[in-house]
Amino acid sequence: MKIVIASDSFKGSASSSEIAQWLEEGIHSVIPGCEIEKILIGDGGEGSLDAVLQSGFQPHSFQVCGPVGNIVYARMGLNYETAFIEMAQASGLSQLPSHKLAPLTSTSFGTGQLILHALDLGAKRVILSVGGSACTDAGAGALQALGARVLRSDGSEVSHGGASLIECTQIEISHLDSRLGGVEFILASDVTNPLLGPMGAAHIYAPQKGADIQQVELLENSLTHFAQTSGSSNVETPGAGAAGGLGFMALTYLNAKAQSGIETILGLIEFNQRIADADLIITGEGRFDAQSLSGKAPMGILARAQEQQIETVIVVGQGDTTQADEGGFSALYSLTSFESDIATCISNPAPLLRLIGQELARTHI
Repeated sequence: MKIVIASDSFKGSASSSEIAQWLEEGIHSVIPGCEIEKILIGDGGEGSLDAVLQSGFQPHSFQVCGPVGNIVYARMGLNYETAFIEMAQASGLSQLPSHKLAPLTSTSFGTGQLILHALDLGAKRVILSVGGSACTDAGAGALQALGARVLRSDGSEVSHGGASLIECTQIEISHLDSRLGGVEFILASDVTNPLLGPMGAAHIYAPQKGADIQQVELLENSLTHFAQTSGSSNVETPGAGAAGGLGFMALTYLNAKAQSGIETILGLIEFNQRIADADLIITGEGRFDAQSLSGKAPMGILARAQEQQIETVIVVGQGDTTQADEGGFSALYSLTSFESDIATCISNPAPLLRLIGQELARTHI
């Protein structure tokens, strides 16, 4: 029997690779001879780069500007003329010094630098994987890195960060890198939010990046002003609010095409071919709820498994069995079923995932 383990990361707790390893250990402790293939996956957020690097993309590392002007080392993947850029590598929450949040001043500038490095490597197609960002700057920082000038009325450049965009009176793009016009850009994200409004980048995601109520309103006003200055009609385009509005910049200035993050990743790693002879697929994510049913990683996995009539179970940190049944999974296993203290589940998931692996082996294999 062949088992495929393809779980998304449990955000803030365990990586896709760690989850697969611990489940495998649990299964093998009950059925030592069971064949298991571990496939790293991601839905456009952190961990997505690791998934494509496992599947033929070659790593390249560069020193770039971090989210608060700090120097960071960021990786990207290259496969012939296709570059894969994970925004979190340069501009992610994980790159904040001492994890100190800076909702008003964090910038996407380093992501723009990574795009330039991809062009230097000869990329003709750039996939922007945009989850896990620390900034809410409408991609203005990345745009500046690519050669644009975001100017105040006195002709000086606005400072980095979303809050300063309220001072913007002109966006000068005549000096954008000329190579950009010959590159296809893909915006890979599971976020379909618009740039502005109650479901926009500031109101929905800035609080996760440290913004209080007043700061959310300031960022909303700044993004609104930036969008008006740009003269773009992409404000309401699904995905414009991704990554603090970097989606808006990519759609407006890079002519990017928005795609489902999980579908993009599964295509790049040739997931369908790799599961063709599987008897059971184990997928998962940290929290499985109603939002998960609208297109998160496990649903992308399930859809492809169902096409090949492969039984699929889901392992989660927290989750509702009823919703798993509704989604089409054969079973749901949660860490909280084995340990009621959520803090323990987050800080020490390894023994719980091994127990779930053992239970899976006894029940489904």
